[in-house]
Amino acid sequence: MESGVTYEDYEETANWLLSHTSHRPQVAVICGSGLGGLINKLTQAQVFDYSDIPHFPRSTVPGHAGRLVFGFLSGRACVMMQGRFHMYEGYPLSKVTFPVRVFCLLGVNILVVTNAAGGLNPKFEVGDIMLIRDHINLPGFCGQNPLRGPNEERFGVRFPAMSDAYDRDIRLLAHSTWKQMENQHRELQEGTYVMLAGPNFETVAESRLLKQLGADAVGMSTVPEVIVARHCGLRVFGFSLITNKVIMDYDSIEKANHEEVLEAGKQAAQKLEEFISILMENIPQGGSAS
Repeated sequence: MESGVTYEDYEETANWLLSHTSHRPQVAVICGSGLGGLINKLTQAQVFDYSDIPHFPRSTVPGHAGRLVFGFLSGRACVMMQGRFHMYEGYPLSKVTFPVRVFCLLGVNILVVTNAAGGLNPKFEVGDIMLIRDHINLPGFCGQNPLRGPNEERFGVRFPAMSDAYDRDIRLLAHSTWKQMENQHRELQEGTYVMLAGPNFETVAESRLLKQLGADAVGMSTVPEVIVARHCGLRVFGFSLITNKVIMDYDSIEKANHEEVLEAGKQAAQKLEEFISILMENIPQGGSAS
């Protein structure tokens, strides 16, 4: 397998975690930049630093704490990543996606992916939440795919479908959950997320191209984890927090920066936490939303 990660490595990590906690999660949540506050909603929380977990990479990005937290969210057994891994940190995609296969071996059946993203859709405002309906794997166009290399049949098939990558039933449930929440001044958005490798933000020409490709939001993560999750047979639900409007005009004096991303994350954190908490209550315990 790419970079020498073996099935036994995933197994060793999963077995280590199972022997160090009595938690048996059904749902895994990957918290994006500035969104790690969701951890505080967990009850009976048990925390592991990434550095203590066998074979686990370490997060190096501000806004990503680098902890794996087990607990209950609205009564649902969860494991949360407070900080993810990125291509731009220098990790191969097998390491970026390493936790997802570990979650599969822990018995997780739903993966929730979150990220901070730039808004390409002119209707989006900073602070909006966009349900991810689909994605464009731009690094994949250049051969950067987490499934590259020999296929591990114990996880999934050689050629997995991605036309249903983001679970339709959970998306419908999310829309009805949003309507249950009070004081919503903005509607829940839905659209296509495009991933770039980063770490630089986009040029104006690149941003215009991405919009023409049909993308509504752009970021530097999420897609590799989703591909591996679907390969494992996990159901996936994802959303982007729109933390900045992408610069499309050469006359603009604004610039995207990571501090702005983290600040927008703080502003919207409470709304996000409430949204995911209620959604967890609404997803039936068997894992099926239908």
